[in-house]
Amino acid sequence: MSVGHRVTSDHQLARLLQIGIVLEEVVEARAYHHYQSLADEDRELDAEIEDLLEHAAEESAEHRERLESIVDQLDAESIPFEDIETLVEAQYGKTKPDDFDGVLYDQLCNEETAYKFYDDLIEAVDASDTEFSVDRAELLSLLTEIRDEEAEGVEAVTRIMETRE
Repeated sequence: MSVGHRVTSDHQLARLLQIGIVLEEVVEARAYHHYQSLADEDRELDAEIEDLLEHAAEESAEHRERLESIVDQLDAESIPFEDIETLVEAQYGKTKPDDFDGVLYDQLCNEETAYKFYDDLIEAVDASDTEFSVDRAELLSLLTEIRDEEAEGVEAVTRIMETRE
């Protein structure tokens, strides 16, 4: 999903943050889906994968709350959530959790997508000279923390995948 070269208004920033919120919901929902599907198949849950999915869901919920807090502080009209879901669905709705070659590949895709989104958003905010109604340094700090946590998620999934080859 293209963030663009610069963020030029509170309205645009709010929209982009709402997209991040929906992306986090996708990660959380898919982690729960995988967890449940493994349990439904009566497969003994691998503790390492179970921990990974649980952590991903909890982290995504926390990221959502942090992003929602920033959106609430912005001097911008909120975009209807259904519109944001439609944007995310158009980009990511072509695949369903079971379309990937397993839980780990899907989780890796989700983590990488979120990392790239936040990396692009940081770059676009950094390139902007717009005065936002939230503190720019705090915003960039929050986005950097979230991006770094997504990078850690990519590394965690990759480590698990490497031990199973």
